Order: sequence, then structure tokens, then C-alpha cells
Amino acid sequence: MNFIPVYQPSLTGNEKRYVNECLDTSWISAKGKFVEQFETAFAKYIGADHAITVANGTVALHLALIALGIGRGDEVIVPTLTYVASVNAIAYTVATPVFVDSLKSNWQVDPDDIERKITEKTKAIMVVHLYGHPCDMERIMAIAKKHDLFVVEDCAEGFGSYFAGQHVGTFGDISTFSFYGNKTITTGEGGMVVTNDETLYARASHLKDQGMAKFRQYWHDVIGYNYRMTNICAAIGLAQLEQAEKFLRQKRDIATWYQKYLQGTPVEFHQEDTNVHHSYWMCSILVPKSAERDPLRELLKERNIETRPVFYPVHTMPMYSQKYQKHKNAEDIGWRGMNLPSWQGLSEDQVRYICDVIHEFYRGAMAGEKVSTGEMKPV
Repeated sequence: MNFIPVYQPSLTGNEKRYVNECLDTSWISAKGKFVEQFETAFAKYIGADHAITVANGTVALHLALIALGIGRGDEVIVPTLTYVASVNAIAYTVATPVFVDSLKSNWQVDPDDIERKITEKTKAIMVVHLYGHPCDMERIMAIAKKHDLFVVEDCAEGFGSYFAGQHVGTFGDISTFSFYGNKTITTGEGGMVVTNDETLYARASHLKDQGMAKFRQYWHDVIGYNYRMTNICAAIGLAQLEQAEKFLRQKRDIATWYQKYLQGTPVEFHQEDTNVHHSYWMCSILVPKSAERDPLRELLKERNIETRPVFYPVHTMPMYSQKYQKHKNAEDIGWRGMNLPSWQGLSEDQVRYICDVIHEFYRGAMAGEKVSTGEMKPV
């Protein structure tokens, strides 16, 4: 079997044609028609009033936080089970991240733990729709309203995900998306800030463009940032967005195949709750014991199958572990979880092959044998 990556982009639409148009017209930097077209089309797709292109998903988070006025002395509640960028963006503002645990059932942030961690310094709640499964936005928005807090939705992994029929990223005060090369739709590097609030839209737009005043060219009235997306990246993003429904259908098929062919193994597949639509950015599993994960990943690697561990809880990392904390569910998922190949172009035969290797691993484990690392032919 040829190498199966954990992810790779699908560039089968108008990407090359749109990029060539940028090159032919010389509009290759942050100005050009594709920037506005991508912003308009993306906002319409998810059902938001405003969308602002930026250079990547991390600066999107930073821009969202500073648009809200988050800064020194403020606390921002954030799940510890997330990619580190969610937390680093809070640190960039000199605010304090306050970690909360996840639900064992769906791996998403625990609303009860959010409420327990609110103090007089809390300014905002950052939720992360981890691996494409939506958080409980009804509970979280009720908590935010009760305590008069901002809500930031980190939707880096949530494109195509819905809670109660509403696309994620349209519940909170401000939201962010990532278009890195391993995301459901990509611009290579890129991100988006989304909001329905006119003031936040104006502030974020102003800050991302070096704080340039609208009324006078090259007059800057705040310390801003160069967070702009290039026209070339926006061209790729628009072409990707045109294929979004196809990509999302393919990813649902892949998740269905994994659930079918993993039957009979002791691993737990990351299921979706009722009242949500999981986009399955990453198809993920939990192995029964943490000690099994790395040997299983090693066997898959030797069979030309790339995998990833799920994100390690950020509160365990050196720069955020100054105070002892215990987040039982996040730590359990972090040590037992792994991501399987999840890119749109996977075939059913490839998924079946991956699952066959997992079956073989557990047959060997049950027999008390070391699993052979020789080549295995797909069934």
C-alpha cells in the first residue's frame, strides 16, 4: 500500500485558474478582487454578517481578542484540550488563560467547569469546536449572558459544523477560522475573523491593516498589525469554498467507513452528539489504554499510514504549568487519543486497510504476541 498521509489538501477545482489570474494581472499582495469575494462568499456560507480575511488562524484569534479589548488583568476561560495557538493568542494580549476540562462524552469544553472558573476578572469565554464537533453553544451562551461575558469561538477545526442547525462561528461575539493546508478548506496559510457586530467588524478591520485611518492615506491612528491575507491565498480559498459541500460529504463518508470497519476492535470512535452536525475534520479514536497508543501508531507508521496524537492538554506544557492543575477528562483523552488519516480523497479501500492494521494490532495484543511489522496486503 502506498503512503497514506494523515492529511493533504484537495486542489481539484478552480485554484490554479484563479491563482493564474492573480499572476497575470499582478494582483498578488493584499489587494485584489479575490480578497473581497472570498470574504463575502464565506460570510454568506456560514450565515454571518461580516468576515475579515487574515494571514492565519493564530493571528485571527489575536485580532479577535484585541478587538474585544482583552488585555492585562483580564482572564479568558479556555479548554485545555486544544491546539496551543488558542492559548498562546490569549498570552499575546497579556491576559491570563484559565483552563477548563472537557466532557468525556464528546471531548468538548465542559460548560459546568466554565461556570466554576468564572471570577470577577473573567472577561471572555473562548470555546474550541475540537476536531469538528460543536460545543454546547446553548449552554455556553446562557452562561455568558448570565455573567455578562464575551464569547470567542475558535472554529479553526469547525468549518462545516452545526449546532442545532446553525453553523458554528455565528453564536459568539466574534469567531475565527483557520485555512492551513490541513483544514477542510485551505488557502495554504490563512484565517478569517467573523462577527455580526458592526463595531467589532470595524475595529478588527482597522487593526489588521496597520491601523491605517480611512480618511487619510498612510495616516495611522492606532498601533495596528500586518495581518492581511494575500489575493493569491484568497483566490485559493474562494476556489476551495466552491467545493465545500463536496468536501464535507466526502468526510462524512470517511467517518462512516471508519465506524463500519472498526467494529470488533476495542477502540472508541469520536461520535457526534444529537442536535449537532460533526464535520469530522479529523477522524479520531481512543485506545483502551494509554500504553497502547504509541505502539499502535508505530505499527501503522510501518505500514505506511501516518497518524497524529490528539492535542496534549496545554496546562501540562512547561510555559503554562506553573501551578498544579488536574483536568481529568482532558488528560485521559490527551494520552489515549489519536487522529487517523482524514483527508477528503481517501478511498474506502484505504480506510479498510487502515482498520485492518488496527484489527491486527489488537489480535496480536490479545494473543500476547508482538505484532509483525512486515508488509500487510489490503483485504
